[in-house]
Amino acid sequence: MTVPLNVPATASLLASPVVELRQYTLKPGRRETLIDIFDSQFIEGQEDAGMTIIGQFRDLDRPDMFVWLRGFSDMEARKEALTAFYDGPVWAAHRDAANATMIDSDDVLLLKPAWPGAGFDLSGAQRDALPEHGKSSTDNSLTGIVVIQIHHLRPGAEADFVGRFETDAVPILAAAGGSLLGAFITEHAENSFPRLPVRLGENVFIAVTGFDSLEAHGRHEAAPANAPQWQAFLQAAQSAIAKPSETLRLSATSQSLLR
Repeated sequence: MTVPLNVPATASLLASPVVELRQYTLKPGRRETLIDIFDSQFIEGQEDAGMTIIGQFRDLDRPDMFVWLRGFSDMEARKEALTAFYDGPVWAAHRDAANATMIDSDDVLLLKPAWPGAGFDLSGAQRDALPEHGKSSTDNSLTGIVVIQIHHLRPGAEADFVGRFETDAVPILAAAGGSLLGAFITEHAENSFPRLPVRLGENVFIAVTGFDSLEAHGRHEAAPANAPQWQAFLQAAQSAIAKPSETLRLSATSQSLLR
């Protein structure tokens, strides 16, 4: 059973105008330790500081990767919220334990919605009850997956690619069983909190799609390949692509709003 758990008021709206996609490389075998710390200690503290913790995930293809998303109302609010959290008591109390699980935490993309209404709709989103003390957070019944595709675009190609994706690709993906949860492009504003690096020089389009199961995603992958409309979209969009795309297949933790 799911129950509401300290969901911030901002989560009832499209969250958020500014989004971070964060990918952490962890020491072998330490992912569950970080998830336990994050889900039990860091969500409430960050949301109290003014940000929205959108979702956190296990990467199904990379056992030592932890992927998560957080949102802010604007770049100045990002600066204020991050300052409050990282100078605050929650991070001070648990940072050593969290940092001890990590090899690298600097793989961060700063994003904004690709078109009006393309942000995450978290209205009605709920978090599961935290696992009982001593039980792993893997003891949950979540079966759906979230797939994030990162498309690397040539400079100046964003508008054309976004327009084609919204018009041509979204209906094809929906017909093939996927639910588009959000679509984003690079936020090129100056990093308002330089203590935490972001990837510079990036120009990406990111599609976040939900599926009922791994099998549903497999069927989805096969279906568009045989659709003439999909082939037409790929051919038209090819000139915008700078390098091969990345695909993240993710399983939400019990405390993820996005799933």
